[in-house]
Amino acid sequence: MRRFHIIPMTVVLILMIFVSACSSKPAPEATAEFKDFDPGNFDSPTDINNKWMPMQPGTKWVYEGTAVDEDGNSFARRIEFTITDLTKEIAGVRTVVAWIIDYNNDEVIEKEIAFYAQDNDGNVWYLGEHPEEFKDGKFVDAPTWIAGLEDARAGIKMMAEPQVGMAKYYQGWGPAVEWSDYGDVQKMGQETCVPMDCYKDVMVIAESSLREVGAAQFKYYVSGVGEIRVNWGGQDATQEALALVEHEQLSPEALAAIHAGALALEKHAYEVSKDVYGQTKPIE
Repeated sequence: MRRFHIIPMTVVLILMIFVSACSSKPAPEATAEFKDFDPGNFDSPTDINNKWMPMQPGTKWVYEGTAVDEDGNSFARRIEFTITDLTKEIAGVRTVVAWIIDYNNDEVIEKEIAFYAQDNDGNVWYLGEHPEEFKDGKFVDAPTWIAGLEDARAGIKMMAEPQVGMAKYYQGWGPAVEWSDYGDVQKMGQETCVPMDCYKDVMVIAESSLREVGAAQFKYYVSGVGEIRVNWGGQDATQEALALVEHEQLSPEALAAIHAGALALEKHAYEVSKDVYGQTKPIE
């Protein structure tokens, strides 16, 4: 005779709640669009002249501001973002290599190389990143994602013709490290001032991710300059606020130092990210 096991009602309720939560979780496609990535649509991918995100070799942006820790204590933030004179092939497309250094209270917490390319329509694509995280000056982690590896996908960082009301779009997709940022064009024709200058005709894009429900970063862009301000909204735990304090074209000597730093980081990337970065062709 078949025996039946009676499951306690509390267990049934827990199972019902779990199944309901899993089934109600929206699919990635329900949150934002994955744009079609075609390697054949990149005739001059390293010539990034999108007016909202120009990326000429040797250009450097520096942002300063504040954020808060998990206890609500404020600390100083600084980000240095430079376009190198290096390129790297990813997913069949040659990309521009960006060099990024991230500081908390004047201490380096992250060094990163990131990869961008512009398609024939003027869209700027993001094809991956290798960030190295540091604590007390020591390397601790490298949550790398590269388009074409471990189900990662390229996304659009800046549309050729962004418009308010257009569908939200993924800026990249790195599921192995839970990277799922997406953009939402929210405002055009705004005005704002930062230490560098006061600007009109500013565009605001809200960025969020699937793991940051209810939180957003509002990024402000100016034609011919790029990103000039970052504010936070919603349930953003970091409450990061940044403003452009420097925007310059580096001297050949300064660019050479950035060049060397990016190559050194890549050398380490091949050691600490063998399954992902180790599968890519070297920077040129």
